[in-house]
Amino acid sequence: MRVFKFGGASVKDAKGVKNLYKVLKYTGYKDTIIVVSAMGKMTNSFEKLVDLYFENRIKIGMHLNLIKNFHQKIIDGLFFNYHEAVYSDVKKIFSDLHKFLKKTNFQNYNFVYDQIVSYGEILSTTIIFNYLKNKGLDISFIDARNCIITDNNYRDSNLDWNLTVKKINIEIEKGKSYITQGFISSDNKGNTTTLGREGSDYSASIFAYSLNANDVTIWKDVPGVLNADPRFFSDTTLLTNISYSEAIELAFYGASVIHPKTLQPLQRKNIPLYVKSFLNPKMDGTTVSKGVKIKPLIPCFILKPNQTLLKLSSLDFSFIVEKNISQIFELLHKYQMKVDMIQNSAISFSVCVNNKFGRLDDLVKNLNTKFKVDVNENVDLYTVRHFNQKSIDKIKNNGKKILLEQRANQIVQFVTI
Repeated sequence: MRVFKFGGASVKDAKGVKNLYKVLKYTGYKDTIIVVSAMGKMTNSFEKLVDLYFENRIKIGMHLNLIKNFHQKIIDGLFFNYHEAVYSDVKKIFSDLHKFLKKTNFQNYNFVYDQIVSYGEILSTTIIFNYLKNKGLDISFIDARNCIITDNNYRDSNLDWNLTVKKINIEIEKGKSYITQGFISSDNKGNTTTLGREGSDYSASIFAYSLNANDVTIWKDVPGVLNADPRFFSDTTLLTNISYSEAIELAFYGASVIHPKTLQPLQRKNIPLYVKSFLNPKMDGTTVSKGVKIKPLIPCFILKPNQTLLKLSSLDFSFIVEKNISQIFELLHKYQMKVDMIQNSAISFSVCVNNKFGRLDDLVKNLNTKFKVDVNENVDLYTVRHFNQKSIDKIKNNGKKILLEQRANQIVQFVTI
């Protein structure tokens, strides 16, 4: 089997969905699992719905109408005549969502987040499934929550690999083609969970690993894996070949093309990963596989904006020792901070973190009881892999103040503001 993953940018409107169909016709779709994200920027819209659930329920109806209208516009662009199945399916989905929003009063933000935001993927796959069926494709719909089983660490759930592999092989029949959702899963009580923001790539690799797939293709709006994000850097170069370990390094430091958890399951079974353009499926794109050298070998730039730099020092001017560092990491774990860079000296400890779950204030309040804490918010973290002097100068001469600089083998990092 093959696994295809289409992100939100590829299905942001009716034109995008029609293009997805064209890609499937070009590549063939037999024996294929098609993993799809929420349409366009709908995850952001559903996150707003979560906030309204807790902060201002009066406005839920108005915002929900915006979400309905967005999807209705896509449906109208795909089906020229009234199509009973898609209208009935979508109506039921919104009815279920409306009941949850109006008739529940859960206080666990992360739990509510997963229950609400997951509707983006359910709506997306429901609409696309009906369109593909209407175009004559022999394809089946499957709910990923019946296949991918996790713990109840909502918003960033941990996989139960054994149960997931078993479930997928029960639900998926070899020789058939399916459309399913990325990002979403369920715990052993049947509650919806999610695999972390942008987790649809990971979903694709889970299906591939479980089914011993031939390969995985991630369809993007870029030609493949580039040496820099074109949103932030004007000059970019396509990397035609990279190894699993190289891709893992790039993903770890924040390269946005591949989700960090995606690669290890594929590496374990030596399943090749292709990153290709849904705008031009004839292009070769990037191949990620075992043991190949990066081609071409050039500096790779990664920017992570909107980070927070914390500089800690002891209250009594004593050294920062192992006990102190252990305390710091316990608190970083407690408040769910993603650590992107650390640097320590005898009397200070600096850490650049991603305030992913909005718990920075609580963390700093706790740290202040043990350390002197300097906080710099909204900093940018630049990482250059395979750096040379020219690439270093490119970062240093961009007009921003450098707060922290660190070099290691093949890696240089700068925190700027």
